[in-house]
Amino acid sequence: MKQNNKSENKKTVLVVGGGPAGVQAALRAHELGAKVTLLEANKLGGTAFNEGPAPVRTLARAARLRTDATLYSQFGLQGDVPSVDFKAAIENANRVAAHANQVWHLTKVVEQQGIEVIDEVGPAHFVNNKTLEIADGRQFSADQIVLTVGGKPKKLSILGNELALSFHDLWSMTELPKRVTVVGGSATGCQLASILIDFGAKVDIIEFADRLTPPSDVDISRKLEEAFKSRGMNVLTSTGCESIAKENGQLKVTYKHNDQVDSLMTDAVFLMVGWPADLDGLNLEATDIKLKGPYIEVDDYLQTNVEGVYVAGDANGVSMFVQSAAHQARVAAQNAVSDTAEKYAPRAIATGSFTEPEYASVGMTQAQAEEEHDCIVEIINYENLPRAVMDGRTDGFCKIIIDKQTQELLGAHVLGSYSAEVIQVAATCLATGMKINEIANLELAFPTFTEALGMAAQRICRNLRMEDEKIEE
Repeated sequence: MKQNNKSENKKTVLVVGGGPAGVQAALRAHELGAKVTLLEANKLGGTAFNEGPAPVRTLARAARLRTDATLYSQFGLQGDVPSVDFKAAIENANRVAAHANQVWHLTKVVEQQGIEVIDEVGPAHFVNNKTLEIADGRQFSADQIVLTVGGKPKKLSILGNELALSFHDLWSMTELPKRVTVVGGSATGCQLASILIDFGAKVDIIEFADRLTPPSDVDISRKLEEAFKSRGMNVLTSTGCESIAKENGQLKVTYKHNDQVDSLMTDAVFLMVGWPADLDGLNLEATDIKLKGPYIEVDDYLQTNVEGVYVAGDANGVSMFVQSAAHQARVAAQNAVSDTAEKYAPRAIATGSFTEPEYASVGMTQAQAEEEHDCIVEIINYENLPRAVMDGRTDGFCKIIIDKQTQELLGAHVLGSYSAEVIQVAATCLATGMKINEIANLELAFPTFTEALGMAAQRICRNLRMEDEKIEE
């Protein structure tokens, strides 16, 4: 059993989970002078690098290249839309997934910082509030523990759920199914559906809520649905999946819409219905740690009800994004090691999804903003944006929402090419509390999609001046 190193008079920190949150927590705790041990069941990098965003974005890139080929004739180019070698596309995505360890040598990089890394040892489990054990019997205790165990795909409690696939299964597929049904129309479900239809599969998407990507601004949801339908996707909203069954070599998906039961035949079903904390084998029963639904409960400082045990990343359910996990990890490590406590209180979390078309957001949706503020909303349609016209990508918009009294940005929502890049500027404006006139005066590069932010801000400023002039008259 590892004992606290009292001779060096250092705090000991045990980080459990080696994804982006775990690596950041370990590095920050070490920077603050702690003696750190990092436990990881598999390879460092976690879902984000090994099975999630990194390989998924790589597939999305391949799908985008194929879609771009459909625009050849518009630019005076000749050539056929490429055929898809699905096995090769998956192999390339897996190559990118392995990049963190095979090229960046992530484990070695972390170890070189002075952190003890114990990886590829299987899941660790609690023995008591301050001690964990791994499969070979070794036990690890520490003054402070930071749990960064991430999440896992949720299974629906329906008949035949064992016949469905998750993102984990995608990376071992060698052939593209002719027809795929995606159950769950939030960010991950929409992204997978978009990739597969761009590769040439027929796609159904089933979403229980009344619109796709329910957390998004309603204009994002509606325009994304329009875009999906225009590409031939079968979009079923306000629809619940009832069962999955084998029938004549295919899968029969039964669903209910407006109290009417119907079904469709498909070749593969992916369940994208949630991402609860990955608590398998953690043996929280041996501790006093409390849960809140499918997540580990934490306070504003990311500490559990057990003193000295913190949770960062997806396992706490606070903000389910890689960038949030990394930020939370630094906060948790700070609180675990230093004498000053810091709340996790992000001002601006920029999010983006690499569907076709892309979409991205930061801050409040229009509905959220209007609950608390007197708002001004402005939308720049991409048909009025020079770069969008040049690129032949006019199917998009940029929407900003400001508080009329303070004239500060409350939220921004973008759909169309380079949305995830455009939103970074909006997030910076929001985080720094810039006024709308300051955003309007930014000298943004021409021609770019980011100009849409400046155009929207300039239009608001013009309208405000006109409004002031009318009042004076």
